[in-house]
Amino acid sequence: MPTRTTLTLDDDVAAGLEHEMRRTGRPLKALVNEALRTGLERKRRQPLEPFRVEAVDLGVRDGVDLDDVEGMIDQVEGVDRP
Repeated sequence: MPTRTTLTLDDDVAAGLEHEMRRTGRPLKALVNEALRTGLERKRRQPLEPFRVEAVDLGVRDGVDLDDVEGMIDQVEGVDRP
């Protein structure tokens, strides 16, 4: 059974649908249903892979004290920074 709903379309989407309605002579309902079916089917066929982060050891240079933030900034920006 069809479900009636209200959609708020972005301007570019509405313009694209208007163009397709004029080009094909098909009603808005048919175009929206077809576009949604196509998008949903594509999502089912191409499931997203889980996002993964791989840690990389960047190392620490000799003489760098990670607890001395001010000293690290001095090394990077110089002691005469504003």
